[in-house]
Amino acid sequence: MTSQTPTPARLCIVPEPRDDALISFAFRPDADSPLAVDCARLAGPGTESWLAGAIGESADTRGAAWAHGEHYAMVALVVDEAAGDIEAAAAEAYERLLVAVRPSAHPYLLRLWNYFAAINEGEGDAERYRRFCVGRARAVDGMFNDPPPAATAIGTDGVPGRLQVVALCARGPAMALENPRQTPAWRYPREHGPVSPGFSRGAVLDADGDTPRLIASGTASIVGHLSQHPGDTAEQLRESLRNLAALMAEGSKKSGRDFQPAGCEALRIYLRHAHDLGTAQSVMAASGIPAERITYLRGDICRRELDVELEGVFAAD
Repeated sequence: MTSQTPTPARLCIVPEPRDDALISFAFRPDADSPLAVDCARLAGPGTESWLAGAIGESADTRGAAWAHGEHYAMVALVVDEAAGDIEAAAAEAYERLLVAVRPSAHPYLLRLWNYFAAINEGEGDAERYRRFCVGRARAVDGMFNDPPPAATAIGTDGVPGRLQVVALCARGPAMALENPRQTPAWRYPREHGPVSPGFSRGAVLDADGDTPRLIASGTASIVGHLSQHPGDTAEQLRESLRNLAALMAEGSKKSGRDFQPAGCEALRIYLRHAHDLGTAQSVMAASGIPAERITYLRGDICRRELDVELEGVFAAD
C-alpha cells in the first residue's frame, strides 16, 4: 500500500518580507509603490507576503505592478483622482483592471482591495464611498458580478488624490461565500446608496487541494444590512468576530474542510480611532487568533457610524 504525497499549498501568507512573494503588502505611506497601504500601522507585522510558488513574470512601476505565477496572478493599480472625482477614478481603475485581467491566463478576480482617502466625505448619495461604488459598477462586466469577488474598501489617511486597487487573480474561479447572518452586499436596499457594493463576503481558494484557504472580505459589525453597536468599538469588534465565525462555518460546510481561528495566516484590523488599539487588542486576546498574525491599522470604515473592520486569511486543518 503506497502513501500519497501531499500536494504543496498553492498559496500561503507569511508576516515577513519575501522577495519571491506574488503580493507583498507594506503597511506604510509610500506613494511610489502600488502595494504600499497608506494606513498608519498601529501594531503587528509591517509586511504581509502572499506566496504562490515561482513567479514567471513581474513588473513594478510608480502607478502599476503585476506578477504572474502558475495558479495565481496579481495586478495593482494607482489612479490619480482629478479634482477629487472618485467616481471617475473608480471607473478608470476598473476598466484598466479588466483590460489587463480578462484576456490573460488568470482571468478570474478572486480578491480585491480598494484604498482611498476621505471615504466618508459628502452627504447622502454624494458620499465618496457611494460615488466609488457607482464608478466601479459603471466599469465592470457581467462576469464580475457572477459572483462578485471578495473585497475590502478602506479610507486612508491624507486628502483625496489617489485610488489604489489591488487584485488577486486566478486561472479558475474560487468558491464564493456569503454569511448567513448578513444580507449579501450586492443585495443591499436603496438606503445604502444608488448602487449596491459589489463584493462577496468571502471565498474558499483551492478547495480541491490539500490546504484550502478561506479569504474573508472586509467584515464589520453588520447584521442583516444594518450596522450594530454604534459608539462601542469593543462590541463592534465582537460582532465582527461573530460574523467571521459564521463565515468560517459556512466555508467549512461548503468545502468539507475545517476552518478555525487558530488557522489564521494573516488578519488586518482597521481602526477609525488610533486610541482604540488597546480595546481592540483586549478583545482579540480571547479570539483564538494568534496575536503575532494580527496587524492593526488606522483606517476609515466605509460606514461612518462604524469604527472597526477586519479581514483575513485562514488555512484549513
